[in-house]
Amino acid sequence: MDSTVVKGLEALSALARGTAEGLRHGSAASVAELARRMGRDRSQLSRTVTAMTAEEFVARDDVSGGVTPHWRLYATARDLTAHRLRTDGLTALEGMATETGESCYLGVLVGDTTVTVAERVPPGSRQLGSWIGRPYPAYCSDCGQALLSDADDDEVAAVFARTEFTPHGPRTPTGLDDFLRRLAVTRQRGYSIVDEEAEPGLYSVAVPVRDFTDEVVAAVQVVGPRRRLEPKTRECVAAALRGGRRLETALRGARA
Repeated sequence: MDSTVVKGLEALSALARGTAEGLRHGSAASVAELARRMGRDRSQLSRTVTAMTAEEFVARDDVSGGVTPHWRLYATARDLTAHRLRTDGLTALEGMATETGESCYLGVLVGDTTVTVAERVPPGSRQLGSWIGRPYPAYCSDCGQALLSDADDDEVAAVFARTEFTPHGPRTPTGLDDFLRRLAVTRQRGYSIVDEEAEPGLYSVAVPVRDFTDEVVAAVQVVGPRRRLEPKTRECVAAALRGGRRLETALRGARA
């Protein structure tokens, strides 16, 4: 690879790491500061940054003169994440379905609802139709707690600010305080168990999935009849954790 390209990629990677770490309390890094962090000559790095700015890989702050990764890179990364959720997500679900013999889904948060974006249903399943694209209230859905596990209580309250907690099953949360109590347990153990909250007789486990920014962007879940899944909760959780890790590896561009 051309040495100029390598140097540019190294500078961009260092700039991205600095931004992620909250460099200078969130302000844009100066070229001098970036050069110091990289151990590079300031004048040479300045020429590299100028070229990357012209190509919109880097954005320069008009006030401070500092530089940050251009927003187009984040937009591209988000688009790639959405694509990988559907492609690598299916691979993760296939492994989970094979291990458990149960229906497995990948869900995302949209407002105060969850929406299934991928699914794998084992042969012989009695599921009628597909869940893909169908919204369900996040306060009682199979993956709502997992998707909100990294949000603080105020953020969760904002999500449900206009939500009426209508019963969908015998154990549906009765309101925000009830949901937050259950969410606290989910945060502590790292996965959620939804037991007859979405509908009578339905049981599920769900694991949050984080992207390259370490934010929860989706959740993998194993869903089925309570009478069958509850006795093998450990097995289902283990499969979901493995599936979640596989998907996170793909989303972060790392090798398994």
